[in-house]
Amino acid sequence: MTGTLTGRTVAILATNGVEESELVEPRKAVEQAGATTQLLSLSIGRIQAMKGDVHTAGRYDVDAVVTDVTIDDFDALILPGGTTNPDHLRQNKKAVAFVHDFVEAGKPVGAICHGPWTLVEADVVRGRTLTSYPSIRTDISNAGGNVVEREVVIDGALVSSRNPHDLPAFCDAIVDVFAATTTPV
Repeated sequence: MTGTLTGRTVAILATNGVEESELVEPRKAVEQAGATTQLLSLSIGRIQAMKGDVHTAGRYDVDAVVTDVTIDDFDALILPGGTTNPDHLRQNKKAVAFVHDFVEAGKPVGAICHGPWTLVEADVVRGRTLTSYPSIRTDISNAGGNVVEREVVIDGALVSSRNPHDLPAFCDAIVDVFAATTTPV
């Protein structure tokens, strides 16, 4: 897998409350495959990651604010979970518009755990098959998505997984899909 994403830039959209493993492991996977990553957030500084939503974990430097970039700056997007992370993101119109535009442009997106919540808010799950953490599956269904219970689901350029236990399969899938569906910007 080394080099399969060389020349590609992957955005990771997250804010305070992100599940640490869902930020760190996918980032490591795409970087090991040759991609450059940028952590985008709602404000500059550092974001506080969590373990299991209740235990503080590491703090991560934000590379850019989502309002200061465009989808044209990136080849792929990762939406990690954690309960409060996507809840904050889906209340920010610029973050939601970024995600909406990314999906509508046909660029690849990987969303894990509660990450698909932002996809729901962006109104881009209608007619798509995906998986997620169990507590947001009704939201996905109500938004017109087809929810299945699988470790990883690939629907075109959209990759989704249920929780941190699925990270090995999720990381492999995003590298494969990102490599197959992008050319460097």
